[in-house]
Amino acid sequence: CSAIDACKTSNGGCSAKAECRRTTPGNKACVCNAGYTGDGIVCIEINPCLESNGGCDRNAECTQTGPNQAVCNCLKGYSGDGKRCTYISLCSQNNGGCSEFATCNDTELTERTCTCKRNYIGDGFKCRGNIFQELLRDSNTSRFYFHLEALSIRDIAGPGPFTLFVPRTDVLNSDPRVKDWVAKGVMAQVLRYHMVGCASLLYSDLTTVTNITSLHGDPIHISYSQNSLVLNNKAEIILRDAVGTNGVIHVINQILVP
Repeated sequence: CSAIDACKTSNGGCSAKAECRRTTPGNKACVCNAGYTGDGIVCIEINPCLESNGGCDRNAECTQTGPNQAVCNCLKGYSGDGKRCTYISLCSQNNGGCSEFATCNDTELTERTCTCKRNYIGDGFKCRGNIFQELLRDSNTSRFYFHLEALSIRDIAGPGPFTLFVPRTDVLNSDPRVKDWVAKGVMAQVLRYHMVGCASLLYSDLTTVTNITSLHGDPIHISYSQNSLVLNNKAEIILRDAVGTNGVIHVINQILVP
C-alpha cells in the first residue's frame, strides 16, 4: 500500500494562490501564499493601503501595486518620499510670485494671497509707492527723477495728490535745450511745469478738461483728437495712468516749456 497524496490533483482543492501541504496520508493543509490572506481554500490579495494608509504619510496617497505591496506619493502641495511629506510653502520661493513690495501669505494648499505693504497700492502682484519713488523704477521716467534729485525738488514726494507729465528718458537725453536750461538755472521751473497739484487726473479725466495749472503757475492746454491727448498742441501722452499712492504719472513724447 502507498500513502495517498492529497495535494496531487487540482492543488488538493486549495486556492490557486495557496500552497497545498501534505500532512498525514490522505490529508493536507492549504496555506495562502505571501501577500494573500484567507483559509487556503479562498485566498484574497492583501491591500496594505486599507490599514494605516499603508504606512504612508497622512498627507500622501497609498496606491496598491501588488499583493501586500504599495507605493506612497505625497499629495499636491507636499513634497517628500511618501512616507514623510512636508508642506510646500508657496511663499518660500520668490515671495510666491508677489511683488517685492507685497506680503505673501499661504492660505490653503496651492493657494496664497499677495497684499501690498503699507504705503504701497496695487493688486499684490504689482505694488506702487508714491510717484516720486516710481519715477526711478521705470526706465522711461528715471531721467526725470535724476533731474529732480539734482535740484533737490521733492514736491511730488508729499501727500499730494499730483498729476505728473514726464518726458520720456530718451527725449530728455537728446534735447539740447536741457543743458542750456541747467546752465541758466531755469531747469527747476521747466520741471515744475510738468507737475499739477491737488488732483490725480487719469487719462479719462484729462479728456474732459481743456486747461490745468502747473506747479510752476502757468497753464497747460489740453486737446483731444484722433484718440490722442495732446498737451500745448505739441506733446502727446504715450503711456498713461501709472497710479501711485499720491498721484498718477503720464509719459509724454516732448518736453513742455512754460
